[in-house]
Amino acid sequence: MPASDQGVFRERYSLIPRTLIFLTRADKVLLLKGAPDKKLWANLYNGVGGHIERGEDVITAARRELLEETGLQADALRLCAVVTIDTGEDVGIGIYVLRGECTEGEPLPSHEGALEWIAIEELAGLPLVEDLPVLLPRVLALPPDAAPLSAVYGYDQAGKLVIRFGQ
Repeated sequence: MPASDQGVFRERYSLIPRTLIFLTRADKVLLLKGAPDKKLWANLYNGVGGHIERGEDVITAARRELLEETGLQADALRLCAVVTIDTGEDVGIGIYVLRGECTEGEPLPSHEGALEWIAIEELAGLPLVEDLPVLLPRVLALPPDAAPLSAVYGYDQAGKLVIRFGQ
């Protein structure tokens, strides 16, 4: 099928693709505490990830982002969730959430912030990025053979994040 048959029209809603990766090691998960001077998520904990570049598939992009931001490689990465973020604009965000195991090595220092292996039972007491208290437990509890989760994030009239998981 030629590119012209893909039905791409500027007036249609479109998504910027990104990855979000959670590495685990035993009972810990690797999180990035955003640097205090970061524009987004300063001093908040989040997974590792970033934009999917033109020509990259999701797994290749996730492996690249993981290596760039941590110096680590996952033993295996699996898709755990697909999140659509409705920003209220013509362009939203599409996040592919992946999980992988990392059995060896320590993360390299990052200009993005401090990378820390956090015990899973300590997550509730940390300043997490707004969606992580809802998303991360679901990702960590997802059995390896389960279908990926599906969610839509949006914002109410007061600008508060609203999370809706699909069936």
